[in-house]
Amino acid sequence: MSTQLDAAAIARVSLHDPTHFSIQHSQTVHRLVLLQHWNIPADSKVLELGCGQGDCTTALASAVGEQGRVVAVDPAELDYGAPYTLGQAQSYISQGPLGNRIIWVRQPPLDYLSSLPSPHSSESKAFDATVLAHCLWYFASPELILSTFRALKQHSKRLLLAEWSLVATHPSAQPHVLAALTQAALECRKPNSVSNVRTVLGPKRLTELALAAGWQVESETRVPGREGLLDGQWEVSACLSSSFEQEVEEQVSDERERAVVLASRDACEASLDGIQGGRKGVKAMDVWVASFI
Repeated sequence: MSTQLDAAAIARVSLHDPTHFSIQHSQTVHRLVLLQHWNIPADSKVLELGCGQGDCTTALASAVGEQGRVVAVDPAELDYGAPYTLGQAQSYISQGPLGNRIIWVRQPPLDYLSSLPSPHSSESKAFDATVLAHCLWYFASPELILSTFRALKQHSKRLLLAEWSLVATHPSAQPHVLAALTQAALECRKPNSVSNVRTVLGPKRLTELALAAGWQVESETRVPGREGLLDGQWEVSACLSSSFEQEVEEQVSDERERAVVLASRDACEASLDGIQGGRKGVKAMDVWVASFI
């Protein structure tokens, strides 16, 4: 069976709007590309932190096979998310053909990790691998990421990361980079953020955190954003919305700091000028994919 057929079958396991199946399909194909770089063997027991609605969870469950298991952890409330909530999406997956391979846990990652018994040796670690796919920017701070990486070292044999790289191989992905940095410039000035861009770190800084936590680089690469991934368009639309500018005015009191955020927003808007189709022509930026041992 080809990767495309596999992707279609796996994508249908997730809760989606049938009239926009291509959106879910593109997200699933992207996760399968990540798995090709991570090389997760069948029968593995995998921990996924920041599983969200399960876009990567289903791909992992397919990869580990009937004898494998995926423990999918996310701290968000079950009514979080749109157009479908976390609770709806996870329940739908559980009722499907991959459901018996997945254990859902609603708990902050560090709380979950602290509940695990201490292993006696590296061979007795609870998980063969831990995956954090497109969730690192949700963390409240770099310090929290470091603490999580340290805790994972006790319980997982491998650490597998995927995050937006802040690099645009294709010029049409540059607005995505600028939109992410603009949103981060606003969110870092809030005491509590509920955005999906809260703590922006590039591959270099994430690697430094992993090394500081005791991990060693096994492999890393950059994957260009695939056709059909709409994340770039979504982030640019959020950045250029009138509500974003209003939020800047309300949240950033210092006029010089406010000017920086708005200048970044203006740069994002100006970067659309050379893109055929404007916002609808925006591509997703490259993705950093790494493995640590």
